[in-house]
Amino acid sequence: MDPRDTTPEGPAAPMRPAQGRHHEPDLRGMTRITLRPIASPMPLGFYTVAIASTIVGCLQLGLFEDGAEHAVALAILPAFFLQLLVGFLAFGARDVLAATLMACFSGMWLASSLVLATRPPGGARVLGVLNLCFVLFALLMASVAKPKRALWLVLCTAVPRFAVAAAANLSGAHWLTDLSGALGLLLAAVAMYAAFALMLEDMRGQEVLPLGRSGPARQAVDGDLTVQLRNLERHAGVRRTL
Repeated sequence: MDPRDTTPEGPAAPMRPAQGRHHEPDLRGMTRITLRPIASPMPLGFYTVAIASTIVGCLQLGLFEDGAEHAVALAILPAFFLQLLVGFLAFGARDVLAATLMACFSGMWLASSLVLATRPPGGARVLGVLNLCFVLFALLMASVAKPKRALWLVLCTAVPRFAVAAAANLSGAHWLTDLSGALGLLLAAVAMYAAFALMLEDMRGQEVLPLGRSGPARQAVDGDLTVQLRNLERHAGVRRTL
């Protein structure tokens, strides 16, 4: 036996190949998730929808003098920035439905503002196609947003408004433009109610005006912290892939 294979305590243990890195089988005990509470941006988003819809609706109904399109374009342009901000904050609040809707509304106001201000050739028909795309998007969102009843009601009102606006832009029918303006005022009323109800709820810490939440949306308001953190490790931003 080679003396190098012995130790004062006895024969040396045979060398084993190096093992791979050891991984903790369950990382939940080592994981900490920090949530950043923010104020709800939805009242601002709904108020912006209401104000911009009112201005555009009044234009479509002929309540402004001729040539007011440029002024209307300037008046609704801030809606683009405000709703983009609301969408950004809603993404931070982990509300993908609200964030997606507000960001898309933001893009709609920007496109409408630019077309009204510059009046490019074929602008009305292009807006008509854009409105049709938004209608399809709103229908898809409405199919999954029913538990969030305030958002769902705004979507259900926005679908006919933008559908009629698309038909008016593509056909040029004056009566369709009037109908789109009236539906725009209805959308403004629904959005104003939703914004006011959410603001009252936030200020008083309880539901004051009925919003009709159900399912997860109801649990988000009435459930305890355990309900809120259920399956948090599977949420976007926590799991490895989206």
